[in-house]
Amino acid sequence: MRIGTSIVLIALGAILAFAVADLVSFIDLTLVGYILMGVGVLGLIISLLMNAPRSQRRTTESRTVQDPGTGERVTRHETRDDI
Repeated sequence: MRIGTSIVLIALGAILAFAVADLVSFIDLTLVGYILMGVGVLGLIISLLMNAPRSQRRTTESRTVQDPGTGERVTRHETRDDI
């Protein structure tokens, strides 16, 4: 469920809970409205938690090798971000 769907469920639940009179006798529209609002709020919280930025790790690696021809030492530093 995405953020937009959650907001729609909250709005629809609020309309059913507060603005609609009991038009149907075999179902309690107020209770249905509260249930829809609860599901919408729960979906909104889960959507926000799933879309929150995650911590990024940075990996630094160094390698030193010696050139066999000249005997010169070469050091290579590599840094990358792991997502």
